[in-house]
Amino acid sequence: MDPHTAEFGFELRTCRWAEREWPPDEPASDDRAFVVARQLGTKRRRWDTIVLECDPEALHRRANFGPDRLDSNLLHLVCNAPAEWTYYRDALPHPGYPWRYVREAIHGADDRGILATRKNGNRIEIRRKWAYPDWLERIVAIENKPDLDASAARALGTQLEYDVAMGVADEVWVATRETGERVEPVLFEDLPIEAGILALAPDDLTAEVAWHPRSLAVDEPGTRILERPDGGKRDGSAARFESVDPDWKADKRLAIAERAYERGWRSFVDTMRPDCRHFQLRARDAHQALPYCAAKGRCQTAAECAGSCRDFEPEPPIWRTRGWPIEGGPGKRSQQLLEERRRRRRPGL
Repeated sequence: MDPHTAEFGFELRTCRWAEREWPPDEPASDDRAFVVARQLGTKRRRWDTIVLECDPEALHRRANFGPDRLDSNLLHLVCNAPAEWTYYRDALPHPGYPWRYVREAIHGADDRGILATRKNGNRIEIRRKWAYPDWLERIVAIENKPDLDASAARALGTQLEYDVAMGVADEVWVATRETGERVEPVLFEDLPIEAGILALAPDDLTAEVAWHPRSLAVDEPGTRILERPDGGKRDGSAARFESVDPDWKADKRLAIAERAYERGWRSFVDTMRPDCRHFQLRARDAHQALPYCAAKGRCQTAAECAGSCRDFEPEPPIWRTRGWPIEGGPGKRSQQLLEERRRRRRPGL
């Protein structure tokens, strides 16, 4: 199997290209910073690759809140915490759920050191330590399809129509493998014209924009498509849909950004079995290490790299003793290496 026709390997190369070259067709600038993540989205929609375009100074201040994500409860606190000591019910807008959950979040924020708290009689007062920065500027969603045949294009077209109608991301793209033809075949597929198309050469990590995307209206109400006519070409029945409030979209965008900030795209090892004796990390360059299965002789997918794999063999116990090679076996060291690289991608950490 070609490691780049498999979507997983192609996805990792797309992420690496985005870290190096984003935004496409634009010169490098210090006005924006970029965070790349993979396999994130909403309850109904998950994207292969996400690029966060951020304000560099604000992204650096985000590091005050630590490397872990802030969930919706914690965001409710840090975004509304007052500059002076105030009873929490007077300081915070009503969350829309019982206050006892707010108190639990306050204790969690205090444990993480991101919110100051004190008791005044039987009341809990709070005060912010830092103002939560407006660090997210844009979200770019990329779907990776190295070989986009007609059936895959139909399925992808439906997904992209959903993205365009919702308008949670500022731009949506399709990344496909470069064919070298005068006109890339993907341009002939029935995809929404609002979606950009990127022709990527994964071996060289170069890309050409075959179609530029349109910016989506993230600040306006979106449309969630609930049901489509399924009676074939002659089915003229209407689709079912509902309107999506801009405030909901804003909250969801920030929640996605926080998850991307915590995870980063190198988290693929968290869903694999690096404790298998056949698991390796191999690097094409000094900056990217990809998973490799010695038993299969290729880059394996996350679904294949599991305890149910017929080639799975736990590392011999001797590998994990006496601090070999540093602390633990090769699998543990692979996890440490990727975590160190992921941490370095976030300013201030």
